[in-house]
Amino acid sequence: MSVVLNEVRRATYLDSIVLMRIAREVAALPGVEEAGLMIGTPANKEILRDAGILGPEGGSAEPGDLILALRAADAQAGQATLAAARRLLDQPGGLGATAAIESSRTIRAAVQRLPAANLALISVPGDFAVTEARKALEFGLHVMIFSDNVPIADEAALKRDARARGRLVMGPDCGTAIIGGVPLGFANTVPRGDIGIIGASGTGIQEVSCLVARAGRGVSHAIGTGGRDLKAEVGAITTLMAIDALDADAGTQHVVLISKPPAASVASAVLDRVAKSPKPFTICFLGASKVALPANARAAATLTAAAELVGASAVGRVRPSLRRLEPGALVRGLFAGGTLCSEAQIIFDKAGLAVASNVPVPGASAVPAGHEHAMIDLGDDAFTRGRPHPMFEPAVRDGPLAEALADPRVGLILLDVVLGHGGHPDPAGHLAAFLSGRKLRPVIVASVVGTDADPQPRDEQVRKLTEVGVIVAASNADAAEAAIAALGR
Repeated sequence: MSVVLNEVRRATYLDSIVLMRIAREVAALPGVEEAGLMIGTPANKEILRDAGILGPEGGSAEPGDLILALRAADAQAGQATLAAARRLLDQPGGLGATAAIESSRTIRAAVQRLPAANLALISVPGDFAVTEARKALEFGLHVMIFSDNVPIADEAALKRDARARGRLVMGPDCGTAIIGGVPLGFANTVPRGDIGIIGASGTGIQEVSCLVARAGRGVSHAIGTGGRDLKAEVGAITTLMAIDALDADAGTQHVVLISKPPAASVASAVLDRVAKSPKPFTICFLGASKVALPANARAAATLTAAAELVGASAVGRVRPSLRRLEPGALVRGLFAGGTLCSEAQIIFDKAGLAVASNVPVPGASAVPAGHEHAMIDLGDDAFTRGRPHPMFEPAVRDGPLAEALADPRVGLILLDVVLGHGGHPDPAGHLAAFLSGRKLRPVIVASVVGTDADPQPRDEQVRKLTEVGVIVAASNADAAEAAIAALGR
């Protein structure tokens, strides 16, 4: 009989990326049905409660406490899992590169230890992120906020404060940046070069920077803004400051700006600022209607097109040739990257193909009536409540993928595999193991976002996929366009 066990560590903090990695290892242990490892904020306790793994001990946790919650097949498996989890928690550095990093309990202590540092990466529960970011600003630091669940009014106020201090705030919910060649968050290893990137999308930055790198070019800096920076409530504060910074950077010769369509007033302010720059710009407002651009800017409808416009044509537009699908066959997109999912949906929409998006769990591969194709962002909150993000744990995709493989209406499945720092050590290996031995009736087309210099070398990841029959496209846009061609459009 299943048992729910909780253990609370009082006044304990670990970085959210470390917590997710430990949770992934715990969830993979024998007899574990569900597991979570979270700071005891009300929002996190609600997630654990919805997942059915919050017990009385976890319910009593304070916002500064750490909750280990799990459901196991029986008491013996549960106790064995708790013991294993304790070992992982006691030695979190053993999980990877953090082993060589000395910890500091406060920003003040960190600044004293590294007085030459000029940037703080904030990765705490959203309830505490603004307070910690303000502390960093008071010490004269620029800030990258990996944390999410920060109210947008707090984001706007924080960014106004930072602007007054002449400091940049990337985020909240900024998952990717490359500053001076150093990858931060979910970023890839790319060479230094003269292309600057400003992105309100983490996977958008990853796709463009990797296509640029694979074409032999390099990136000066990639500045993430957080997904809400171009909303009217925030007013593109970070985006405008990032343009100023890249304008002043002698090593940046071309700037790529990536975002979903901004508010009209914000778009006008951003484009007015772009017009004053002496440098050429590529503007990729994914899904936006045609907008009037200044003379120094060109528009890109997709991330691949944006990379091409800065010299990455060597890897762009190399679409695989697929067999024609049977009439009425459907396409399912199962994505780890939210922007990659949106890009595929936009490409299908422009081809006149009806697409359903983010069908609720359960039955993730089912679609509403109307015989539609579907693009599903498995990193959306509806899929990750109480579970790790699929870029940490590719097994999150297993259930929806099994459903799509078994659906006789599905003729083609689109997937993304996102590599880089902070992600799963072998996402293609997991996917290949899941598909191995299965009869792949639907065509499976994947894009692999990464470089050969990443912790998971791209060429090895591609090889693992092709060995089990997956067709690998050069980019996400190429994969989506190949699927459309297979539909006869």
